[in-house]
Amino acid sequence: MEFFTIASGVSVHVWDTKDEGSSGPCLVLLHGYLETMYVFNELIDALKGRYRIITLDLPGHGLTDSAPADASGERVNTLSFCADVVAGVLQKCGVEKAVLVGHSMGGYVTLQTLRDHPEVAEAALLIPSHPYPDAPEKAADREREKDIIRSGKLYTLAQVSIPKMYFEENLRHCDEKIRETVELCETHDPEGIVASIEGLRRRDDLQDVMAQPPVPLGIIHGDHDAFLPMELAMKLKEGFPKVWMRLIPETGHNPFIENQEAFVEALDAFTTRNC
Repeated sequence: MEFFTIASGVSVHVWDTKDEGSSGPCLVLLHGYLETMYVFNELIDALKGRYRIITLDLPGHGLTDSAPADASGERVNTLSFCADVVAGVLQKCGVEKAVLVGHSMGGYVTLQTLRDHPEVAEAALLIPSHPYPDAPEKAADREREKDIIRSGKLYTLAQVSIPKMYFEENLRHCDEKIRETVELCETHDPEGIVASIEGLRRRDDLQDVMAQPPVPLGIIHGDHDAFLPMELAMKLKEGFPKVWMRLIPETGHNPFIENQEAFVEALDAFTTRNC
């Protein structure tokens, strides 16, 4: 069932499969930058019946509002605000604990939720993501991206950037999903995306959460991820030995789309082990 609710003072677009029946754990799926909750449509179809699934448009994306303006009039979708929204949605849905599953930007939100609201998590899983703050060159790229969006080129940006999330050999069979994701960028408020970019630029170092996770924590990584290459995956594996990791071969930044069967097998292995 899709609905709107209020969490942390803003309207949030939510999808909850509670009424479709499940005796398994509750998964909360958190999408990435420029995506909406609909990026998980096919994954939800594959998982229904075994899990209760909640997903939502994160602040500034899709049909969810951005954070309220601060004293200067600026709106910033900080990770802490996004984490507050996630915790608020779980409360509204009557869920005490869930498995947080965050894709890319959603992984940052997952780690921030573990820091700010560890009580809501049973376990957590990152789909290519990491705990590090922006390097100076990345922060500069984000400023340029804000300028591009404010010049009215959000859709053009999506057309260029979203295909790069996929391993090039998967582009043809994922073409329909790529088109859908790009087209759904029409639902974004450009200023909401700018507020999210600023939140990403300001985000904290979350290595402490990875080093001492309050709940079982895992990563599912694609071995051809152009955004988070294998060198980073190996750095995470070596630097955070308490974190479970599974590689999905022949996939890029979206392994849950590019090889859904292998991804579901990995997710099931993680939840069976930890829930």
